[in-house]
Amino acid sequence: MADDSIAVVDLDRCSPDRCNYECSNYCPPNRTGKECITLRGDDALEGDPDQVRISEEICLGETCGICVEKCPFDAIEIINLPQELDQDPIHRYGENAFALYGLPVPEAGSVTGILGPNGIGKSTAVKALGGELTPNLGEYGAEADWEAVLDRYRGTELQNYVERLVDGDVSVARKPQYVDQIPKQFDGNTRELLDRTDERGELDYLVDELSIRPVMDQDIDSISGGELQRVALAATLARDVDFYFLDEITPYLDIGQRVTAARLVRELAEDEETDRSMMVVEHDLAILDLLADTLHVTYGEPGAFGVVTDPKSVRNGINEYLKGYLSNENMRIRPEAITFEEHAPRETAKGQALVDYPDLEKSYGEGEFSLDVDGGTIHHGEVLGVVGPNGIGKSTLAKMFAGSLEPDAGELDFALDIAYKPQYIEIDQPMRVDAFLSSITDDFGSSYWDTEVARPLQLNRIMEQQLTDLSGGERQRVAIAACLSEDADLYVLDEPSAHLDVEQRVQATSAIRRYAENHDATVLVIDHDIYMIDLLADRLMVFDGEPAERGHASKPQPMRDGMNEFLADLDITFRRDERTGRPRINKPDSQLDREQKRTGEYYYTS
Repeated sequence: MADDSIAVVDLDRCSPDRCNYECSNYCPPNRTGKECITLRGDDALEGDPDQVRISEEICLGETCGICVEKCPFDAIEIINLPQELDQDPIHRYGENAFALYGLPVPEAGSVTGILGPNGIGKSTAVKALGGELTPNLGEYGAEADWEAVLDRYRGTELQNYVERLVDGDVSVARKPQYVDQIPKQFDGNTRELLDRTDERGELDYLVDELSIRPVMDQDIDSISGGELQRVALAATLARDVDFYFLDEITPYLDIGQRVTAARLVRELAEDEETDRSMMVVEHDLAILDLLADTLHVTYGEPGAFGVVTDPKSVRNGINEYLKGYLSNENMRIRPEAITFEEHAPRETAKGQALVDYPDLEKSYGEGEFSLDVDGGTIHHGEVLGVVGPNGIGKSTLAKMFAGSLEPDAGELDFALDIAYKPQYIEIDQPMRVDAFLSSITDDFGSSYWDTEVARPLQLNRIMEQQLTDLSGGERQRVAIAACLSEDADLYVLDEPSAHLDVEQRVQATSAIRRYAENHDATVLVIDHDIYMIDLLADRLMVFDGEPAERGHASKPQPMRDGMNEFLADLDITFRRDERTGRPRINKPDSQLDREQKRTGEYYYTS
């Protein structure tokens, strides 16, 4: 195989006890007597002895690809690397395993963003920058050596950082991606957790800025996902370290909380007395745009190889990523651009009514949360976006529509069959993905279901995995598929963007819209990612009030009217990027921010 190709064997999928070694038997070099695809044997450093290894020196590369086609479990990938990669990987995990090319550059006193798909090596890069992993420069059979890494980066922007790392002068704090795992690792209340990390004496400030004082004496396993996210961020930022790595700060946070968190991270990075270095992985592009000073784009094949680009300006980096073409690298990373056009609601949003409902009231008791709902109409076949703070009554309204909760005032003379994807996905069934989904719909496995659901949600490669072994993003995609596969009058998806990368969000958006269009289905989407709502919704329902105290739901209204109402309450304005049309948050009190507020156009001007 040429130097610009790699072979990858997914050991989680390679199942020699369930196949006849078709990959080996049909391999052209093997058939001529060469040992291209062989068994790993008892001396294998990774995998089982009966699993296969592929000699990258003998393999014919992607021009052959017979083993890829013959493997019944999609366990093999033969990949031609970009010709622009003129160096060996910075790290490779083993024979026929994932390879990472390049590292991001932490900068003191600034926020460095990382944008790219899940499974592309971002965590590997951070482990290397934190000293948890010594890069082997692709020589996975040899002992890794930091001096060799230093020689590799001598004369580059990373030299000073690597020198400090070699000398043991770098300390790291990491905020985990999946904050819902925290209660499984810590037994106690919020105050006890935060007191353990308070090394700068800034805890009170962080607690107030992130509005988590009301949960300080609650047990960690009793607080919501949004509260867990803010607690995890406070716990990380309270540490006294040189390098902070924040892996997704937005899941479970509403847009107001996201903006607050982004501004706090920027403020702490810009503190000249502490000179902190922040690195953030984030898939909410509006927040990443507001948050970061520079941006590294990561690309490649998830699970096979990843490439970290040199730093770019945030605007250019996001725009190039959306366009699918990296100009400095002369690299096309996606066949089609992700575009944002002026939203034109479909005619179905003005068609036959699914539900006419009156003004409604619901209270959970004296001194408890109460919700007022303005009467309105939900139409057949429309996608209705729902926006508003956490704890404002969105789930209460869905339960009243479903008939599982009775309003205190106003009468609902219907009970809709509702398919519901909850915000927090708890999966503890010892069941394979394909068995789980086939138990929901008779369409499972049909060409229609594969085209409309499985393919856009990228489910085919995880069908044989156990539900309990799935990552957060994989669980999210399975939950969306399960919801859309039910027979219902109304499909309610609560924060479908959580833990999905940018491309997965676009694919999920396409799947939801296509399902609504092809089935004349009505979909209600609750989400805090403005990009997803912008691409998805025909109309908008806006919730406001005081979270956990009282909520108010407007009747469904046109997108622009609804977004103007919603953003005015948050005191945030958006503009469209002139190149891509994507939503961008205006800097507070900038000229454009003031002008849009003066004219009442909070949701970008045309």
